[in-house]
Amino acid sequence: MKLQLLAGVAAMVGLTGMAHADGFYNGGFEAGTTGGWSSGGGYRGGVDNVGMLPSQFLPGGSLNNDNGNRGAVVDSSYVDPNLGALLGSTVYSGKYSYRAEDTTNGGYATVISQKVSNYTDANIYFAWKAVLENGGHEENESALMKLTLTDDTTGQLLISRSYNAGFTGSGVDSRFASEGSLFYTPSWQVEQLSIDQSLSGHSFTLSLLASDCQPTGHTGYAYLDGFGAVTPPVPEPTTYGMMLAGLGLLGYMARRKKSA
Repeated sequence: MKLQLLAGVAAMVGLTGMAHADGFYNGGFEAGTTGGWSSGGGYRGGVDNVGMLPSQFLPGGSLNNDNGNRGAVVDSSYVDPNLGALLGSTVYSGKYSYRAEDTTNGGYATVISQKVSNYTDANIYFAWKAVLENGGHEENESALMKLTLTDDTTGQLLISRSYNAGFTGSGVDSRFASEGSLFYTPSWQVEQLSIDQSLSGHSFTLSLLASDCQPTGHTGYAYLDGFGAVTPPVPEPTTYGMMLAGLGLLGYMARRKKSA
């Protein structure tokens, strides 16, 4: 009888632990808002890229002076104003994504961040795209994207993606293409962290920083989508249709120009 009682108590404790395990809220922005996320921003003019951290622009940070109002949730009909069809879909899955920072210059930065505690799912996924304008500046002064996934339980940085639009091109990698003065990722970059026994039950924070250049004359921004435990599905067929229509229009215009 005592063994059965102990077993029942153990089962209840196990279920209680599962009930308190947290997941992501609005990770794909499908509520059409930034609910579940913390956001902030501020002026980065005169601040070098070295040592610039997402936390500095969130509420309470040393560079925070706004609520991230230059960032925006965008829907699947949104077309990137600087690259159009070259950037392709601005939403990876579902109907919405988030654009960190606006699409013009000014020397500002925007950050969005979410923390999840007692995480027990098997994976963490998220997807991103970036657009960084090359203004002929050195790497330390150029438009910047910095994305980090941190294990808050241990303090370990698990995923770090940091790119800038330095004039030599050394601030980006093969993920990026270029068009004029813009470095950009034409494909969504999907990140995955497998949660093994050593990570299960830990707390994690994902943060994305996107920033204009330090001399303030060139733009930098990034898109984020699909932060959660399940592999984000591929873009909806309607999105592909829009992309193909845009590419077809570009081809038609080029042929007309050549004929003329």
